[in-house]
Amino acid sequence: MSGDGGSGPAGRGGGRDPDADAGSGAGTETETGVGDPRSRDLLRVRDLSTRFFTQEGQVNAVESVDLTVRDGEVLGIVGESGSGKSVTALSLIDLVESPGRVTDGEVWYRDPDLAGEFPAASDGDYVDLRRVPERVRRALRGPSFSTVFQDPMSSFNPSITVGEQIAEAVEVQRRARSNPRSTRSRTQGYGLGQFLLDSVVPGRDYADEASHERAVELLEQVGIPDPGERAEEYPHEFSGGMLQRAMIAQALAGEPDLLIADEPTTALDVTIQAQILELLRDLQEERGMSVVLITHDLGVIARMCDRVAVMYAGEIVERGTLADVFDRPTHPYTEGLLGSIPDLADPAPRLRPIEGNVPSLLGEEMGDRCYFADRCPKAMYECLSHPPEYDAAGSGEHAARCVLADHEYDPAEALPGGYFGGESGDPTADADPGGDDRAGPPADRRTKNAPREGGDGD
Repeated sequence: MSGDGGSGPAGRGGGRDPDADAGSGAGTETETGVGDPRSRDLLRVRDLSTRFFTQEGQVNAVESVDLTVRDGEVLGIVGESGSGKSVTALSLIDLVESPGRVTDGEVWYRDPDLAGEFPAASDGDYVDLRRVPERVRRALRGPSFSTVFQDPMSSFNPSITVGEQIAEAVEVQRRARSNPRSTRSRTQGYGLGQFLLDSVVPGRDYADEASHERAVELLEQVGIPDPGERAEEYPHEFSGGMLQRAMIAQALAGEPDLLIADEPTTALDVTIQAQILELLRDLQEERGMSVVLITHDLGVIARMCDRVAVMYAGEIVERGTLADVFDRPTHPYTEGLLGSIPDLADPAPRLRPIEGNVPSLLGEEMGDRCYFADRCPKAMYECLSHPPEYDAAGSGEHAARCVLADHEYDPAEALPGGYFGGESGDPTADADPGGDDRAGPPADRRTKNAPREGGDGD
């Protein structure tokens, strides 16, 4: 999500210029001035797609996602369960497991040393992580990218003390830094012989005393009381909030540039949620690291984030600054998310839940239209073609993959109720305004919208 949003479409049907923000690749400092937000980009993701190849068919979990993470910012990714948020995060750090696979796209990471090591995959100070060896991507987990997963109880080994597990994370990063990038991901100075000795010889341990001391320091930094004593306890002896703090401590062991927090407060009560969010904000500001915060909770987004990306059916359907998305929502899905939360200033109005269900992501069932059309109260005939991304009102970063960002809703063009076999289309119109019971749109209405664009700028 670059700072300059382009001049926008010249007329109806004209989407965003896919090269308006960052060109076909990462871009370089020669393209941007010091004051340009692009000069502060840490990560640039272009046209990222992830598929799961199952017995039922191909699942399009992530569909041509473009996003950018800047130095020292919190980028929020929000959407319903099943919208592709977590898979997007796993795709960034190459943790998608079989039968899933990243099938397309670029992940440009700013690392001058790594760019110099792989010039064929680099563009200035940026290197495309999808074009470097897998061992290199694996070596970046910890010192460059780290993750706080959803369920801390299932992420810790129940048979090893919390302090030992954090100390191991510290030791891994210490050994990685002391070895060349070409070998550290394979051996990190620790082979099978050392492992067997550590397993059978009393007093031998993978993590040395300094790593254990650092583990205690990290527990103290994340607010664990009596960290020295707590480090000797097992995960089941920690409360949910304390275990979440311990997971954050483990994620910080490598002092990463980018922390991905995937639903970090899901299983916690509201008081502990507030404490964890405050901890994340304090750590982010203290260390100057970037954070990608994944959640379905708009309250968390409002409290934590600088910019927001709204996901639906594997796509980013709206993005912009916090004020853009909350004060000037353009996509009906974003409006629906905002309408489904209570207004503390005026709690009297009833909540307006989004009708219908999240669509199937099986490729053969998705079609080539706006994926939200069957749930949208403002669906029009042109929504039967897949919309490009348009500039929206607000900052130069505000954009939405919706025709309503380009022109106003026209009731005369509304899809009739029941068009998709359910209660969809304009709820105020039971039939076509013209009185004719059209089974479908005329041919010219099917092709009225611009063709889908690949690699839209972010």
